[in-house]
Amino acid sequence: CQLICKHLHAFCESEDGGLRGEGRSSAAVPGVVTAPDGGWGWVVLLATNIVMALTLAFPACVGIFYTDLQNDFDATNSQTSWVPSIMTSVLHAGGPFCSVLVQRLGCRATVMLGGVLSGVGMTISSFTQSISQLFITAGIITGLGFCFSFQPAVTILGHYFVRRRAFANAMSSMGTALGLCTLPILGNYLHTELGWRGSFLVFGAVLLNCCVCGAVMRPLQPPRHGGQPLMNHGPPPPEEENVKRKAGRLRTIWNWLLASLRKHMAFDQFRNNSRYRMYTIALTWMMLGFVVSLVYLVPYATANDMEQEQAALLLSILGVVNILVRPPFALIFNMPWFKGRHVYVFASALLVNGLSNSICCIGPSFSVLLAFVIVYGMSMSVVGSLMFTVLMDVVEMSRFPSALGLLAVMESVTLLIGPPLAGVLVDRTGQYSPVFFACSVVVTSAAVFLMVSFCLLDRRDRKLSERGEPSALPEPAGSAVDVVPGCQYSSVPTEGDKDKASGDRTEYITSV
Repeated sequence: CQLICKHLHAFCESEDGGLRGEGRSSAAVPGVVTAPDGGWGWVVLLATNIVMALTLAFPACVGIFYTDLQNDFDATNSQTSWVPSIMTSVLHAGGPFCSVLVQRLGCRATVMLGGVLSGVGMTISSFTQSISQLFITAGIITGLGFCFSFQPAVTILGHYFVRRRAFANAMSSMGTALGLCTLPILGNYLHTELGWRGSFLVFGAVLLNCCVCGAVMRPLQPPRHGGQPLMNHGPPPPEEENVKRKAGRLRTIWNWLLASLRKHMAFDQFRNNSRYRMYTIALTWMMLGFVVSLVYLVPYATANDMEQEQAALLLSILGVVNILVRPPFALIFNMPWFKGRHVYVFASALLVNGLSNSICCIGPSFSVLLAFVIVYGMSMSVVGSLMFTVLMDVVEMSRFPSALGLLAVMESVTLLIGPPLAGVLVDRTGQYSPVFFACSVVVTSAAVFLMVSFCLLDRRDRKLSERGEPSALPEPAGSAVDVVPGCQYSSVPTEGDKDKASGDRTEYITSV
């Protein structure tokens, strides 16, 4: 009896680990590989921090070189703002291409490829002779490298951590804070010593460290072999069959492209999963003004006779606030009480973040901008800590890469047009205050929309439950609940859930 209980207990643990861990991931082998929730995962978490510091925080530091780029290329505010705008937009829009590379090459090789692209892009940018050339080198090439480094790092971190996923995502978001804290100081020093061209050259070398970070992101399973070739290499076909063969090849390639698009872009999730659809729409609208205030903070300060060092110090203070605030938030959000409430905390923080932009409208003094940086940094910490956690709550990990890919592409549109629209507003009014007011309206409206939509969805689910209809379980297509199979809205398991589940299994085994 003891032997049977022992094997039954081991079987339950293996099944539970498979379901909670890699059973949700398309990149795992159930029963063979389980999420360690620690161990080498801490090294992957550290590497992800560095990658996010070098990618997500970098576009905000371009504002340090804003005036030099305008003077050297005789460009307007709108033209100069296209550089960080294209960089940030490509960072998100390259999601589907990144998903294909992850499937073919794995997360490790894709992150290293991104490091090479971003380093080469910034190095070439130091030799450009026009603002349009900078759009290609710093905007497209470097932005694509950021995409190839950032998204695989977030994806592999979700496979290494399941029970501690909220904590891991919150800690990884500290990388953005670390970048905001260090890159402005480094950029200001390099700008003083080497100018913007020398600074871009040094940054090209710094971004190559993404290759080192990618090297430690070893996969949790053996690499997959590629799919079957599109054509068989046999003896040459007869002459009269060449036309039919070519038509068949084109049809096969076209079908493969459509299948890849459906696989790496979660259109079915957007159509059938109401929570994912509302979350995607809210974040897409939010990105129209979320990063604009960071791009124009330094130009706003320097245009009102503030020293360049003080203006760069504001971004560094923003990073310090994020570093101090995110670790306790990471511990708090991993508590069982927040299970199922992540989206409401996220929306509340987003509301505060949007309202904080109105502080800049008071005046351009250092004390006023310092108050803005503190409030914005605290709310930004919560937003950054929960952004990917909420997405992982809304969709299963097996669909997370494709869901993130579609979300990134939709965000890229508003990220692309946001800073240039703000630049047009500055050129026409001659003031920066309307930019921050517009950012406040956009971000605040996105937060209200997200909160109201999820409240209505929860109310609908409660009514369905009262009538005895399923509301949170996966349902087949065409059912009353608009959730596709395998996509239920539930938070990831926590430590308390695991202990409770273990206690239930022990009671069951004892009774047997």
